Amino acid sequence: MAKTGENELSDICIVYDRVRWEEKELFEKATKLGHTAKLIDGKTLSVSTHDGSVSNGFGDIVLQRCVSHYRGLYLTACFEFLDMKVINSYMVAEVCGNKLLTSLYLSKHNVPTPKTHFAFGPEVAADVAGKLGYPVVLKPIVGSWGRMVIPVKDKDVMESMIEMREEMPNPLSKIYYIQDYVERPPRDIRTIVVGDKVVTAIYRYSAEGEWRTNIARGGKAELCPITKELEDICIKASKAVGGGVLGVDLMEDENEGLLVHEINNTVEFRGASSVSTKDIAAEIINYAARMAR
Repeated sequence: MAKTGENELSDICIVYDRVRWEEKELFEKATKLGHTAKLIDGKTLSVSTHDGSVSNGFGDIVLQRCVSHYRGLYLTACFEFLDMKVINSYMVAEVCGNKLLTSLYLSKHNVPTPKTHFAFGPEVAADVAGKLGYPVVLKPIVGSWGRMVIPVKDKDVMESMIEMREEMPNPLSKIYYIQDYVERPPRDIRTIVVGDKVVTAIYRYSAEGEWRTNIARGGKAELCPITKELEDICIKASKAVGGGVLGVDLMEDENEGLLVHEINNTVEFRGASSVSTKDIAAEIINYAARMAR
C-alpha cells in the first residue's frame, strides 16, 4: 500500500463474471484516484485447500462484483479462506442473496418490511395465500432483476404457480416466499449505502406496461431526497445484514410508510449515477481503500 501525502493508496482488485458499466466505472475511478486497480474474471479462477497461490496478485482488497450469486458467494468464501479482505463479506453475500434470510435478519433487527410469509410445501403455500387474501406477491428465494416475481391475483393463478414450481428441478423453487401486496405509488426507492453513509437515493418508476421498477427492465430514475427517516431506516437495514456496499430498496406503503423489501449485495448503480449529484463509484473506491488499511 503506497502513500501520496496523507492519502494512502491501495491495490484494489475487482472480480467479475460479466463486465457491466459499474465494473468499468469502478476500475476507471480507482485508477483516476491513484490506486492500483485490476479486473479479474472470476470464471478463470481456481482455488485449492492446499495451495494459496491464487491470492498472489489480488492486492490489498477485493471488490466482489459477480452477477452470478452462487459464483460470487463461493468465490468470497474462498477469498476469505485465503485471508483476503473482501467487499462484501461472505455472511453479507449469503444473507442479501437470499430473500428469506434477508427478511429474517431485517425482522430480527426491527427494520420495517412488508408482511412476509414462508411456506415449505404446496398445500400450505396455497393455504397461506388464501388466508392473506389476494393479491399477494410470490417471489423466488434467490434471484435478481425482478425475475420470477409474480403478483398473484387469485386462487387459480396461485395454484398454477404452485404446480409450475413443483415441477422445477431447483429445490429452492419448492420454498414459497409470499408477501402482502403493498399499495404504493408506481415507484420504489433505491438507496446506495456505503459503510455508514447513504450516498444517494433515487425513485425508480415502472416502465409502461410493467409493474416492476427495475432499471434493467426499462424503469426510469429520478433523484429522491434523503430524509432523516429514510437515512435512519437504510442504515439500520444495512447494519442488520452486516454492512458494506449495499443497495437498499424500499416501498412507500400508504398506511405504514417506508418498508424495506430487498437488499442488494452487488448493487448496480448506473441508473442512480445518471441522476445523482454524488460520485457513487468514488465513494465505493474510497470506502474500499479505507477497509484495506
